Amino acid sequence: MAFHASQLTAQQFYSPTNPDIQYMGRIDFSNPEHPTFYAAGIQILFSFKGKSCVIDLTDENLYGKNLNYIQLIVDGKYSRFRLTGKENKIPVDGLADSVHSVIICKTTESNIGYLQFNGVTCRELIASPALPTRKIECFGNSITCGTGSDMEEIPCGKGVWQDQHNAYLSYGAQTARALQAQYHLTSASGIGLMHSCCDMKVTMPQIYDKINLRDNLIPWDFSNYQPDVVTICLGQNDGIQDQWVFCERYIQFIRSLRNVYPQAKIVLLTSPMGDEKLTKVLKTYLSLVTDELNLSGDTNVSTFFFSRSYNSGCDSHPSLAEHKLIASELTKYLKKLMHW
Repeated sequence: MAFHASQLTAQQFYSPTNPDIQYMGRIDFSNPEHPTFYAAGIQILFSFKGKSCVIDLTDENLYGKNLNYIQLIVDGKYSRFRLTGKENKIPVDGLADSVHSVIICKTTESNIGYLQFNGVTCRELIASPALPTRKIECFGNSITCGTGSDMEEIPCGKGVWQDQHNAYLSYGAQTARALQAQYHLTSASGIGLMHSCCDMKVTMPQIYDKINLRDNLIPWDFSNYQPDVVTICLGQNDGIQDQWVFCERYIQFIRSLRNVYPQAKIVLLTSPMGDEKLTKVLKTYLSLVTDELNLSGDTNVSTFFFSRSYNSGCDSHPSLAEHKLIASELTKYLKKLMHW
């Protein structure tokens, strides 16, 4: 999209603190003028009057080489692209002189680095519709992040690892939109319940309460977001573990979640990319965990088993088409569970 300085005539800068700007996801507001966010799927939403606007984003540019992808959704039409450097002035122009809605979605995960939102320049910022009242949170690994799913522009094995990330079209995000709900993707590639892959030094029970999932930093205030339903998709990176140790760790993790989410329904998912052997074991583990919690009085814990394995994306991850199928399965179950 071409941008001309003359288009800034009669436009003004709006700070991230402006009440007409909405946020969805775990965000660090310790510096309210530059809110910082790490996790996949985090969104900034606003509406404006005019023909154009300019969005100001800072990329951590981790290790001097990583750059995040964002999804930019303007009036329901979206584009996905990688940021060009540390400081980014992103033009949105060529529009009719009317009211427009904008969503900025971080479609890469914490491992790629943080983003900072520095504000927007436009003629007139206006109030957007309220965010949905329903809330979902999806805990998981690379599958939940949408890793390896998007091969539309850069095929597997080409470019860099994050080129195929697409959190906006991940199964959790698609499920939430289908159910008209907000969502948080508390997920990190390689993470496990008791064993993470790839020399990672943390597991989900350690980072579940953080904003920076990569470095296990910045405590999250759970009072900011109380989900109606929580899904947990772990086990792919753990592999087959001792049954009783795995189940006990899972029970401990759910009880930690229950302390911060006393009313939420919690759903334990099999891994959508698990092979036949792992899936069989996970079904047994998750059933034992659910039975134990239900018997102990927590009847708001249940299981959902995906119908098959989805492995057509990069490194045997689900593809975009398969994330849609996974979301369809999960949406049907949650709609019935939640009476939505």
